[in-house]
Amino acid sequence: MMKIGVIPNSFGVPFKEAVLLAKKIGAQGLQPYVTGGELAPENLTAQDRKDVLKYVKDNGMVFSALCADFGMNFKVVGENEEAVQRTMRMMDLAKDLGTNVITTHIGKVPDDENCAEYANMVTNIERLGKYGDSIGVVFATETGPEPALSLKGILDKADTKSAKVNLDPANLFMCAGENPVKSVLILGKYIAHTHAKDGQMNPDGSYTEYRLGDGGVPFKEYIGALKQVGYDGYLTIEREGGAARFDDISHAVKLLKSILEQLH
Repeated sequence: MMKIGVIPNSFGVPFKEAVLLAKKIGAQGLQPYVTGGELAPENLTAQDRKDVLKYVKDNGMVFSALCADFGMNFKVVGENEEAVQRTMRMMDLAKDLGTNVITTHIGKVPDDENCAEYANMVTNIERLGKYGDSIGVVFATETGPEPALSLKGILDKADTKSAKVNLDPANLFMCAGENPVKSVLILGKYIAHTHAKDGQMNPDGSYTEYRLGDGGVPFKEYIGALKQVGYDGYLTIEREGGAARFDDISHAVKLLKSILEQLH
């Protein structure tokens, strides 16, 4: 059965406080940002990592994944080495913190499969995926700027087992104008982690994030599609805006629990 997680940064408080808030609302997993601050790899000694993992376990939770998103753009030929190496260090951290998934954006997949930028993106996905193969950590690209078929196409070309997908239904709906239910069915075998976020695309092409259930994502159908493709991992709540984050995340947990009970 799918489980409910939360991005602790959404609470807007230090990590340990966020863990307690997540516990209070009944979340089971945590997906913190590790691109800077207190949980960045360069700021954690080996003992620090053990202490962080112990604190999370002592509060009855686990890391569902780590968010390693720092604005990489794998299309730019010759400018990716630092980003690749940094991402590998975050994959090492994931292993130390007891999870086997990191998630990130890689930049929009080019439309032209024969261009140099497309080939460069495949190469970098393969490098990180093969590193993941060697240490047992999945490199999951987050959905968003391109249609699901385009993302599946480039993952199909990458020669690695560890290149996967972090499916964010709101990103697909808000940015690509795509039905997330359809996207689940397209990307099914690649889905290693998911976000639970909601929103709408505006008439002018911009988008607005909403509290879960108040936007355009059909969550019951979306979660039903995840179940159909055999996904049983985390639905990790992400709330990037709003003035009442704790209340919004609490509402999201209740909504997701209700849908999961109905579907199971």
